[in-house]
Amino acid sequence: MTTQILVLCTGNSCRSILAEALLNRKGYGRVLAFSAGSKPAGRVNPNALALLQRKGYETANLSSKSWDIFHQPDAPHLDLVITVCGNAAGETCPIFHGPAKRGHWGIADPADATGTEMEIQSAFEEAYRLLELRVDAFLESKFETFSEEQMTAHLLAIGAMEGAA
Repeated sequence: MTTQILVLCTGNSCRSILAEALLNRKGYGRVLAFSAGSKPAGRVNPNALALLQRKGYETANLSSKSWDIFHQPDAPHLDLVITVCGNAAGETCPIFHGPAKRGHWGIADPADATGTEMEIQSAFEEAYRLLELRVDAFLESKFETFSEEQMTAHLLAIGAMEGAA
């Protein structure tokens, strides 16, 4: 059975999009990931799209959307909701109401990066790298067999990995 995961952020333009793409590529057949935002930007950040395209991802179906669609009667059943907001930066993370298990993998928002084009690209690469570490740690486990307590502990440990924000 495929585990359905919603990656949630405020704007749904960078981090949640990157995590959705990573989970779907690396977890193909085991997970089906979606992303959404509590206050969606309405478009995917061009730097996030460019990074994914450089890494060979198909980006045509990626979009910034509201979490409201996951509260509709015909919405997919969600097994897990992972927030990726950077609490350390004072960012308010949305709280998803529903029966899904929850985890938090806070990453600093690369959209806040300033400086040269190279410095901005570097911030996006770093967010991708940190998210990839978390996705790999999640997928390397036998999460499908975890009890609720084991899943909670596993998600907590992943959320505390390098670069936690």
